[in-house]
Amino acid sequence: MDTQPDLADTSRVEAFSDGVFAIAITLLVIELHPPELEPGEHLWPALLDTWPQFAAYVTSFAVIGIMWVNHHSMFRRIQRVDRGLMFLNLLLLLWTALLPFPTNLFAEYLQDPSSNANVAAAIYSTNLTLAAIAFSLIWWYALRTHLVEHDLSPTEQRKSVLRFSIGTLVYALTIGLSFISAPITLLVQFLLALYYGFEQVRSQRTNRP
Repeated sequence: MDTQPDLADTSRVEAFSDGVFAIAITLLVIELHPPELEPGEHLWPALLDTWPQFAAYVTSFAVIGIMWVNHHSMFRRIQRVDRGLMFLNLLLLLWTALLPFPTNLFAEYLQDPSSNANVAAAIYSTNLTLAAIAFSLIWWYALRTHLVEHDLSPTEQRKSVLRFSIGTLVYALTIGLSFISAPITLLVQFLLALYYGFEQVRSQRTNRP
């Protein structure tokens, strides 16, 4: 029996989070606009010139989508929430809801020959780094405060925290990479999303269906 008076079921946190993820991922498409054609200009070449918009959109869609999948996976193991976990979850949602803005910024300046492209890439990378830190903090806090009813051995717990930490470290490194190459930064961000597509919390058995 729980002795902490402020423990609550996870359903409201999950429902609220799902709503934020859904809105954020939907807002991404709002910034996709058809190209404005000059007289005599053809549509296909003009569409090809808008590739930064679609590249940034696909990357951010993958990031938010995989964050949602991992959030669901994580809360399959988190049985109760307290105020501390609620605030950490809000921190994650803060950076999730903000992501459409740096996505649009990155798409707008990705091909800019000046340092604007690097600054836009750095802002985008910083947003994703802060989201990754918040995600790692949620899992670390849930383990530390025994909010997870799990069959993870101590070794599996350490491995799960390490898997989150590796991705977070690489996200942080992309801030520096942003000032070297904005397009490569976007590619690395997409590959990081694929990395997080793999299950980060693994055990031999699963408690909840």
